[in-house]
Amino acid sequence: MANCKKTYFFYFLVLVTNLILAQDISLFNQLNGHLDYTAIGNTLNTVENNSSFNCTINTTSSATLNLSNSQAIEAAYLYWAGSGEGDFNVSLNSTSITPDRTFEYILDTSRQFFAAFTDVTEQVQTEGNGVYTLSNLENIDISDPYCSTGTNFAGWAIMIIYSDPSLPLNQINIYDGLESVPDNIIIQLDNLNVLDTTGAKIGFLAWEGDAGLAVNEVLQMNGITLSNPPLNPANNAFNGTNSFTNDSNLFNMDIDFYPIQNTINIGDTSAVIQLTSGQDLVMINNIITVLNSQLPDATVEINSINQACNSREIGIEFTVFNSNSTEQLPAFTPIAFYANGILIGQTQTQNEIPMNSSESGSMNLILDSNIANSFTLSVIVDDNGTGNGVVSEINETNNNAEIAIELTESNPTTALGILIGCHIGINQTSYNLTSILEELSGSYDIDSAIFYESLDDLYNNIGAIINPSEYLYSREDTTIYVQLDAEPCYEIFSLELTGSDCEPKVPEGFSPNGDGYNDWFNIQGLYNIYLNHELLIYNRLGALIFKGNNDIKWDGKANTGPLNGNNLLPVGTYFYLLHLNSRDLKPMTGWVYINY
Repeated sequence: MANCKKTYFFYFLVLVTNLILAQDISLFNQLNGHLDYTAIGNTLNTVENNSSFNCTINTTSSATLNLSNSQAIEAAYLYWAGSGEGDFNVSLNSTSITPDRTFEYILDTSRQFFAAFTDVTEQVQTEGNGVYTLSNLENIDISDPYCSTGTNFAGWAIMIIYSDPSLPLNQINIYDGLESVPDNIIIQLDNLNVLDTTGAKIGFLAWEGDAGLAVNEVLQMNGITLSNPPLNPANNAFNGTNSFTNDSNLFNMDIDFYPIQNTINIGDTSAVIQLTSGQDLVMINNIITVLNSQLPDATVEINSINQACNSREIGIEFTVFNSNSTEQLPAFTPIAFYANGILIGQTQTQNEIPMNSSESGSMNLILDSNIANSFTLSVIVDDNGTGNGVVSEINETNNNAEIAIELTESNPTTALGILIGCHIGINQTSYNLTSILEELSGSYDIDSAIFYESLDDLYNNIGAIINPSEYLYSREDTTIYVQLDAEPCYEIFSLELTGSDCEPKVPEGFSPNGDGYNDWFNIQGLYNIYLNHELLIYNRLGALIFKGNNDIKWDGKANTGPLNGNNLLPVGTYFYLLHLNSRDLKPMTGWVYINY
């Protein structure tokens, strides 16, 4: 990507509509890429204003744009100005124009001046090269306070920023406002980033300068006088010229630029413009700097925060951008994560990020207990964990993104009481855990219930009990935990489990006919549970005909008494007496029917 010829740029300020009375020159826009700029425009004065000349001012004038085939228009800004309160309805090539912003300068109780701005990028991109005519600029004050003092004027200019693959990567800063001299003005230009002074230049759009007035008129940058003779001599910088076209008949307006490679130094982030004038009234409306600036500009955005209830782990989805840049952002640029200023994690970009591109990433962080539940999370790109960066950038102050986070916790665990289960085998007890949900159905969504064997499992969302209606556990008592959805965090309930001997299920009959189905007196929940049980079977006459235990099952034959033998007992009803030998249960009695 290092030799890519495509141009990338990013507008980072938004135009402000309606009247603006603050006139200080300040940064309006910044563009980066293989860029430069030119300017066209024209005066509406017929001659340089002077009390001895006619005060006629035209309502229309034209200028020609002539870019090469390799130069593509990226932005075009129209400014117009004049004497008086202002005319804010004009036309450019018959297209009606109203201002995005306006400027005002009041000289004294009798004289004031205006300027206006409109972004005409789309129109100029559509129309391209050719003649541009500004018309309907009619409300210009040429009354006696202006005419008698030679301060009546009107004019317009379009600043055209263009890209060209043959250009170096430049940063263009556009400053505007409306500041005036005499006697002396000082303008500080911030947001500079001087990496290379080669080809650096500065341009001005100024109004009401007079070619014939050169009394102590000096333009300086960082204390060094700017000049471009013979068009702009050192003692008459604003004299009705256009440095781009070499025109010298722009009465009472100037579109000039100056090389400044000898007035700035590598590493400068600001510059001071000073203009003095002993007589000539000059109003600065626009300043543009062009600096070679091949640097990335890393910014970061927090896309989402993922957090679970009762957890000190958070997941962060983020995106690192390299938008307002003139160079790729290197791979492995560090990223640091802070909670209330405390470093809690680090990662890095994975790939080289081209200009005007981005890379998404994620990070899971576990917060120490010393971090409060409510905190500010800061994600800082180009931070090695000490607050210091490792990559030189266009802007070193825009690497941070923040979001307020509050960890959520459940209310204290609510005890649901004791659930008794039935022993079903050696060291096993069966429970229907879902039986306790009915008492919660009026307040909670019981379909959301999840059962866990420990709080750690619940908090970490692992090891959920798969079949809670048939839960098997050892005979030892234990505690089960239930999670139910609630806002803002789920609720937790505890359930004490204890086992008990439960009566086995005795069938009403069986058919010992050898068909493999129901061939013996199979008492569910008896064998391998009540290991010391004794089963006694009596006929209808009260005679004991069978004695059984855990090893001897009744298959329909007698093993004691007068009917003892291998023959099946007759069809009929028999009486059973089941001694479970359990502390919890009494002996069970009943009738069972044999049928073949």
